[in-house]
Amino acid sequence: MKTLEMAQATAPLAEYARTLNSEATILTVNGRPVAALVPIANADWETISLSGNPDFLALIEHSRKRQKEEGGISREEMRRRLAAAPSLP
Repeated sequence: MKTLEMAQATAPLAEYARTLNSEATILTVNGRPVAALVPIANADWETISLSGNPDFLALIEHSRKRQKEEGGISREEMRRRLAAAPSLP
């Protein structure tokens, strides 16, 4: 991981993006991290947009909490239910 003090970041953003390779560049102000330029591999637009969406993240957290408290069904049970479900027109 590379760090770059914001005051020293005078090149165009595209230049920093080209140098990412496989590691992030962390931008700092007075040594404290404030932003990150991170390479993206194997991700589509939907994945990227949802990964920072607060409503989606809240939904995932709610689902995890419910799963932990109430339990769930096995993979085999889910397959059985899906096989028995009527198909859509």
